[in-house]
Amino acid sequence: MFVFWGDGSEEIKELVKSIAVRSTENFNWTFIFILAVVFYVYWSEVKNKEFKAIVAGFSLYGVHWLYEIGNAVIAHVFGYPLWSVSNASTTFILLIGVCWELSMMFSLAGIISYKMLPENPTNKQKLYGALSMAALFALVESFLAGTSNHSFMWVYKWWGVLPVFITTYIPFFLACNYVPFWEKKNQIRFLGIIWGAVAILLVTLIPLGVI
Repeated sequence: MFVFWGDGSEEIKELVKSIAVRSTENFNWTFIFILAVVFYVYWSEVKNKEFKAIVAGFSLYGVHWLYEIGNAVIAHVFGYPLWSVSNASTTFILLIGVCWELSMMFSLAGIISYKMLPENPTNKQKLYGALSMAALFALVESFLAGTSNHSFMWVYKWWGVLPVFITTYIPFFLACNYVPFWEKKNQIRFLGIIWGAVAILLVTLIPLGVI
């Protein structure tokens, strides 16, 4: 069942309060299998010297991590995140809004989007590809938010498929569709800034108990 907006119900808020971030209670071996798949994909790209695909993957994944950190900070400051996963839906919750399976999917999403582009794409084709992928992912998230076991939750009534599409997925896919075609020094600068910020925020905020 698709839903298009969060319901803001007390049930959802209670489920969010019960989330056990980085608990190993539900841990199982699918964690390792998924990691192996991601490693295989990236190593295959390295072996085939498809460096643009790797840049695409790390570009989207880095932006994804900044968003997840931001969502966790929102939860710390205001009591609830914009989105969250549930304990029962995953083997391991990394931050309040992202589980291991979801994060690993996003580690590959940039590569997938890049490979769907035609060879030597125009800026219009890059933009169209980004908007198309953003719409697809927003629709999938709409389905997940409507699952009866609350695999994925939109907490606030004003947060839903439209803001997710515009503010989240469009930037994700613009990054992976454009950055690989920049000059190498600009690619390095972009990835350095994004991943440097992610590393600093994680190293600082996790020990402080913020995220």
